[in-house]
Amino acid sequence: MTEFTPVMSLLGGTLIGLSAVLLMAFHGRIAGMTGILSGLMPPVSTDWAWRAAFVAGAIVAPMLIMGISDQAIAYSSPVATPWIIIGGLIVGVGVYFSSGCTSGHGVCGMARVSPRSIAATAMFMATSMLTVFVVRHLVGGL
Repeated sequence: MTEFTPVMSLLGGTLIGLSAVLLMAFHGRIAGMTGILSGLMPPVSTDWAWRAAFVAGAIVAPMLIMGISDQAIAYSSPVATPWIIIGGLIVGVGVYFSSGCTSGHGVCGMARVSPRSIAATAMFMATSMLTVFVVRHLVGGL
């Protein structure tokens, strides 16, 4: 069971929103992690410096919050590692065909009231709900 952590959740959501606003304000770019990470893969984009800084901040910020709050983030998964890898690959294919991920479409695109992003986010949510239903009720929980 997941613990109820409203303060940590609010702080995390605030940081995600703030980072998206600051990236748009200072660089005119959407804070979509897929696009940011793809610019760090060969061939590396000419604007790699802000991309590397953004990814570093996404890694360091939670570490700082854990250090300040003295709260550890517990993680466990009942799903076997091969299934996690397969799921990650499926998500990667979806990200490729939808031209972005939930951070770009869901956080930034919906905030801009982009019809394309609203449709993509609705599709992400519908697909995830269908996947959970199929895995839990038809396949048997893998």
